[in-house]
Amino acid sequence: MKKKVRAAAYGRVSTEKDDQVNSLISQREYFSDYIRQHEEWELTGIYYDEGISGTQTANRRGFNRMIQDAIAGKIDLILTKEVSRFARNTVDALSYIRKLKEKGVRVIFTIDNIDTMDGDGELRLSIMATLAQDESRKTSERVKWGQKRRMEQGVVFGRDLLGYTVKAGNLFVNEEEAGIVKAIFHKYTNEQKGTHVIARELTEEGIPPKQGERWSNTMILKVLKNEKYAGDLCQKKTITPDFLSHRKKRNEGEEEMVYLKNHHTPVIDRELWDRTQKELKVRSSSQQKVAGQCSHYWCSGKVKCGECEGSFVIRTKKRSDGSIYKSWRCYNHTNHGNSCCQNTAVSDLALRACVSYAVKQVKIEKDTIAAELLQSIKRLKRTELYTYDDSFIEKRIGEIQSKKKKCVDLALEGILNVQELAEQKDWYDGQIKRLERRLLKIEKEKEIEEKESKCPEKYIKTINDILRFQEKEDVLYREILDKAVVYPGQIVCVWLKDLPFGIKMRIQTSGKRENYTTEILDVCLVKKNMNNDMLVEM
Repeated sequence: MKKKVRAAAYGRVSTEKDDQVNSLISQREYFSDYIRQHEEWELTGIYYDEGISGTQTANRRGFNRMIQDAIAGKIDLILTKEVSRFARNTVDALSYIRKLKEKGVRVIFTIDNIDTMDGDGELRLSIMATLAQDESRKTSERVKWGQKRRMEQGVVFGRDLLGYTVKAGNLFVNEEEAGIVKAIFHKYTNEQKGTHVIARELTEEGIPPKQGERWSNTMILKVLKNEKYAGDLCQKKTITPDFLSHRKKRNEGEEEMVYLKNHHTPVIDRELWDRTQKELKVRSSSQQKVAGQCSHYWCSGKVKCGECEGSFVIRTKKRSDGSIYKSWRCYNHTNHGNSCCQNTAVSDLALRACVSYAVKQVKIEKDTIAAELLQSIKRLKRTELYTYDDSFIEKRIGEIQSKKKKCVDLALEGILNVQELAEQKDWYDGQIKRLERRLLKIEKEKEIEEKESKCPEKYIKTINDILRFQEKEDVLYREILDKAVVYPGQIVCVWLKDLPFGIKMRIQTSGKRENYTTEILDVCLVKKNMNNDMLVEM
């Protein structure tokens, strides 16, 4: 008995579940009837995708599975109604047809009456695929035009954001999250805090971001710049220039944005919003100016504030005798005063003395010093480094579990109904899962740190590189200094590049001009973790 041709069918169905069933039944009946007209054929299965655009094949799981099965020799013939169902991208259509043809797999487009094994099959396919691609382009343009008209009417496209819920094209204030938004604006504009400080404070307070596990300065900036919090709506910030790739990009003027003022209920009043935008411009321009002016200094961009995590910038002063006095000052303190940061300044000479001292600790008595430092690293336990974070998270989980139990008690007393209880329980369960994931992440980082502590020899190379470096002072410091952190009370921590520790020292300065001296009083080795510095005596 002659072996039958194994025929597979491909189509696309609606995303609606009921319509999917009807569509699949209909397509199976259609292809079954078509195959019954050919006794030598048998239907091996129907491959389908749910309402996915035909202009790209990357996300079409059913299509890709069918192609793989065909190339693997499981399919002899593929049936599909139209070229537009197979692909609306001319290049993709021809590419896949040729791959299948090489494997002896025939493709028939039943309605378009195209057989890829016919002599003119590829020519006719090219014409139909080109027409399908152009129709897809027209459809894309019609959809974009319709979306823009709806945007102009105030319909919101997009997902939920911090402080707002999107429902049926409208923005509704999420009161709980709105409080977080208000706190961010207040901290930045009224309290004059930096974005890094705000992110750290929110994380320490256990307030979760909308996405991700920890706040970042980038997240804070996005909140501060989002016009929606003032009640305005700007859409088409991103565009899809190529209907074939469907890749989005930032709209940099290629298309007109849709901006509607006073579109919805604001979270931030207009006065605070305007002051915040002005403050953002002032800080941005000041930082750019500073960066442009001092990039040539030996440690530009490497001196940080130990209190507010902002940058220290160079300040020069010409004395009456013509000499120049240089000092490094906290940018936030200089521009916003004690309300933002109470850290002041450190002289350039004192900072040089601290870096020089750190370098010398590596250079003098190389073998002894290196051995001591490496042994200190070995003694560091990750459990010690994460004690604060572990306990904080566990405490937070306990608090949430207690609140969850109280909700059950309130339900038993009839204060909460069943739906309210379920919603509260789901929210608390979500918070607990997030915190448990954080604990798991910490455990993994402990394992990594433990492995690193067992093989510290990799740091010997860095120490040897420092020893061999022979250059002028400024060049040397610029090359090997990773960062210097200045704390209140004349405390400086120097971090050399690629070394897993810093040298923290308390200094005392005295004298003026040529008699200026810097005395190193107390010294300790520090290991940085996510919460604080772990101190290890040298």
